Amino acid sequence: MDVKDQSRGRLTKDGIRIYEATDFAGMHKAGRLAAEILDEMIEHVVPGTTTGKLDEIITDKVEAAGAKSATIGYKGYRHASCISVNHVVCHGIPGDKLLKDGDILNIDVTVIVDGWFGDTSRMYVAGKPNRRAERLMQVTYDALMLGIDAVKPGNTFGDIGHAIQRYVESQRMSVVRDFCGHGLGRVFHAPPNVLHYGRRGTGAVLEEGMFFTIEPMVNLGRPETKVLGDDWTAVTRDKSLSAQYEHSVGVTADGVEIFTNSPAGKFHPTWG
Repeated sequence: MDVKDQSRGRLTKDGIRIYEATDFAGMHKAGRLAAEILDEMIEHVVPGTTTGKLDEIITDKVEAAGAKSATIGYKGYRHASCISVNHVVCHGIPGDKLLKDGDILNIDVTVIVDGWFGDTSRMYVAGKPNRRAERLMQVTYDALMLGIDAVKPGNTFGDIGHAIQRYVESQRMSVVRDFCGHGLGRVFHAPPNVLHYGRRGTGAVLEEGMFFTIEPMVNLGRPETKVLGDDWTAVTRDKSLSAQYEHSVGVTADGVEIFTNSPAGKFHPTWG
């Protein structure tokens, strides 16, 4: 559950918190732990395991680090991760589903360290992906990094969305509209909504000290999604494959810092 944001600093007219320079250290610490946990999950994502088993491992790692899971208890959610397989766009609930060779999956983890929230997700493969799935993951990763490249003071949130949308659609794929990135810091979700599509020069202006996630979801088919009866799991309406990458970032005086970089250098889909 979100905690009351008692941070110093100020709010913009759009309700976006401007954090202080000393707050970056807390975000780096939380982001690093979340990224380390995802690094350590690579060896466990294999055909024959279940998404529930993966979540058990993540839960143990969060507890061993002396941190808290931000998702356990959040709006009734009971797991330390969301695990979204193949055509699941986001918010997949861990369970008894067995991974098959060639399955692609996003694992999304948010931890709380000293009151700061570290939120990140990335793609994994059980076995070997087919070429279309591999290309989808690469395009999604590249779209995320293009969005991050647009982060600097004076640019707008529309610039971020435009960079992502323009690239994805040039690759004949689609950007999901139904979900977006969000502000975070000493709370899990806060303004702004970070759309992954849009027009240049629109939306709130980026300022030094803003913290938020960028987490584009990209589909091989159409962008439409639907939420299943569990009220969490979102899937592509046309059953096409979907991929997502997510970083938490902070706006600096001259650009951006990524809080959730992989310590092992394994965030990129073409690792080892």
